[in-house]
Amino acid sequence: MIERKPAEVFPPGDFIKEEIEERGWSQIELAEIMGCYPADVSGLISGKRSITPEIAKALGSAFGVSAQYWMNLESTYRLHKAGDADDAIARRSRLYAYAPVREMVKRNWIEASENIDVLEHSIKRFFGVSDLLDEPISFAHAARRGKAEITPAQRAWLHRARQLAHAVHAEPFSNQSFANGVRELRQLLPSAQGVRRVPKILADAGIRFLVVESLPKAGIDGVTFWLDKRSPVVVLSLRYDRIDSFWFTLFHELAHVSRRDGLTSLVMIDTDLVGDDALPNAEGDVAEIEASRFATEHLVSQSEIDNFIARVSPLYLKARIINFATRIGVHPGIVVGQLQHRNEISYSAHRQLLDKVRSIITQSALTDGWGDAPYIQDEMQNRLAG
Repeated sequence: MIERKPAEVFPPGDFIKEEIEERGWSQIELAEIMGCYPADVSGLISGKRSITPEIAKALGSAFGVSAQYWMNLESTYRLHKAGDADDAIARRSRLYAYAPVREMVKRNWIEASENIDVLEHSIKRFFGVSDLLDEPISFAHAARRGKAEITPAQRAWLHRARQLAHAVHAEPFSNQSFANGVRELRQLLPSAQGVRRVPKILADAGIRFLVVESLPKAGIDGVTFWLDKRSPVVVLSLRYDRIDSFWFTLFHELAHVSRRDGLTSLVMIDTDLVGDDALPNAEGDVAEIEASRFATEHLVSQSEIDNFIARVSPLYLKARIINFATRIGVHPGIVVGQLQHRNEISYSAHRQLLDKVRSIITQSALTDGWGDAPYIQDEMQNRLAG
């Protein structure tokens, strides 16, 4: 239904003034008729005082019209006066539907402002758009669980990741550089401290690597995309600060790089990749199944862990896990993660073996989150936003 708005709205006081002038009354006389103070009538005419139901009844009786007439004049005028505030609220509502504004301000991705124009400009600049009335821009993407649409939080996280990826240097990418990089990464698996070298090894392999803390409700564990045909980018969120989650997510994303997933059109968004809600390897599309298989095989030989399970199940003692991990050359936490993923042990079992790695990797990787934001010069910000 089309909402019709009056071309011009007059304050009720103008109508009161016309009525008393037509009758030749003064404001004092109207006050005496209504049984109120002259200041009350003066306030009604000037618009400083609103017409209440009681006053509407008194005016109706004094002028011989209905009380509803005066209440309608009052409500129409007040709604008209509030028009500017309503417009600001509607614009702010659109902004909050378009992007996770509060979290973006908190992360210093956009400028905080009470001014709706400034806030709207910051959102447009961040996403590189000129009109928020258009459809929100989005990456073409492939997501787990068959989700066709990404959320505003996921979209904002992806834009921030793409912005920062331009600031990471990497050598030209090739199949050979990729193979060399994977081989070097596998040498880091025995020690948690080894993750410190990951960004350098990936950069030498031609892969830009960075860490961006997840936004609330985004649920992203990792993403793979390409800046151009020779510039793959891998971004982790470190939602779970566990050595097994780090390595599994990293190798899963590297599998997408190896497959050239995301090169032509799709950004590979991996949600619920690790943790209690993780999808089993047998579920998902072909790309996800193959990526998970690539990750598990490069972390722990599946024939080795099959033999280990056959020998010790269900008595997965800490010492046995450590001895097995030492023999195959990986950190014990990686073995724990594999056993949990296979439902051999509970997600809470052997947590003392799951070393935290966030404080290690963020010392060497370009990182955005956990109270820190990378500094990008205004010139680069303008170029990236454009």
